[in-house]
Amino acid sequence: MRVRKLTFAALAVAAGLSLTACQNGEDDLGQSAPPSASGAASASGGSGSGGSDQGGGKGSAGTDSGGQGTAAGSGSNVNSKVGKCRTDELEITASDSTIGGDTEGTVAVELKNGGGRDCLLSGYAGVDLKTSEGPLSAVRTGEKSTPMTLKDGKSVYFGISYPVNDTGGTGVRITGLVVTPPDETKSVTLDWPGAASLPVTDGSGSQVKVGPMGSAGQGEG
Repeated sequence: MRVRKLTFAALAVAAGLSLTACQNGEDDLGQSAPPSASGAASASGGSGSGGSDQGGGKGSAGTDSGGQGTAAGSGSNVNSKVGKCRTDELEITASDSTIGGDTEGTVAVELKNGGGRDCLLSGYAGVDLKTSEGPLSAVRTGEKSTPMTLKDGKSVYFGISYPVNDTGGTGVRITGLVVTPPDETKSVTLDWPGAASLPVTDGSGSQVKVGPMGSAGQGEG
């Protein structure tokens, strides 16, 4: 009988311990729920208009991960980087720069930065001549183009070359010049300062060539 009583007592103690462990486990689950709930509240507060929650949301976005922090930083520094030159920021003019005795005529186009900030120019401008026979697009010379930062108030030049009409005929009459800055879609139309006409060709290709930025005049001045 004594053995049975001891066995029953041992079972009772084990059952008590088991019940205590279950209660402790339930308490742990109950304590772990609030942090998750508070995290959800913080996330919703960050996207809402709550004062302190919103501030916390912004802070967590900056420290969440390296990628997100970097993206936010680069986004905030966009204005400090040099952007490309826009057509509306440039004062574009053209002048005849043909030297006597040359077999080709030359027009120098000046792009002056009047946008109030430094900007980036790279590549070739688009050049089209308005003629009596319709628009004529200039082809690139193939010279290497080097990206450049055009300081506010400074100018850069590029050249347009074309064959001189010495045939004695009227040729193809030029009525205007259309210039599109590099990487832009907005164009400006200028008076053509060069010779009045081009010689008539057999239609094998454009006779007009355009050089890259800095290929004429004073370069970057």
